[in-house]
Amino acid sequence: MVLLIYLGVGAIAGFAAGLFGVGGGLVIVPALVACFAVLAVSPDIAMQLAVGTSLAAIVVTSLSSVRAHHQLGNIDWSSWRGLAPGIAAGVVFGVGTASYMEAESLKLAFGIFCLVIAAYMGLAIAPAASRALPGTLGLASAGVGIGYFSALFGVGGGSLTVPYLSWCNMRMQGAVATSAACGLPIAIVGASSNVVAGYGHSSLPDYSTGFVYWPALLGLVLLSAPCAKWGARLAQRLSATHLRRAFAGFLLVVGSQFIWGAL
Repeated sequence: MVLLIYLGVGAIAGFAAGLFGVGGGLVIVPALVACFAVLAVSPDIAMQLAVGTSLAAIVVTSLSSVRAHHQLGNIDWSSWRGLAPGIAAGVVFGVGTASYMEAESLKLAFGIFCLVIAAYMGLAIAPAASRALPGTLGLASAGVGIGYFSALFGVGGGSLTVPYLSWCNMRMQGAVATSAACGLPIAIVGASSNVVAGYGHSSLPDYSTGFVYWPALLGLVLLSAPCAKWGARLAQRLSATHLRRAFAGFLLVVGSQFIWGAL
């Protein structure tokens, strides 16, 4: 029964990711937090467990995404090499911050993050493309920020990387593809760091390795990829503006609930 619940979460997260065109972490984390509450997982670690499990699931989904974008030749590997070291460092700091934050503080931060992304999507806010890509140091510095907040909230980084690369005058196809490639080190380093950060915690449920919960991870991985394809097919038939606003509304509700619960 528990596995069936997580299969349902994986199906919903994958479908929403394909439908709305953003990483599944923004769907997976709140869904897992709700599931953990029903299944009596300790509220002291529920948020950290959701974030760690989300990042572990993104490892699997990122592999197929990176492969597809690489075959199309859209990934700017030069920019990726500049961003990746900073991303890895930022992820480690992000996981460290999350592991020491009180559960309510982390929920509050996640809620605010959801509202910011909701405003970005719903109001179609985008920085004007007004500059070129910086050098190695500039890219690494940007990578630290992207990695930090991605690991803190359990997302793949697309909601941060794509606007940044677009602002640096990278064409949208390249920004999306390079962002997908950046999601892989975020997920790998983030999941590994969460295993270490949570290892041996007294409140962990059975079948956990640190802050990665294997029953949930299995359910997410099995159905998220095929359901993402169905979501993407439906998205082709619907208005992009309506889709963006619908997901912004979803994030507005989720973010408000997290903030209300934290306060």
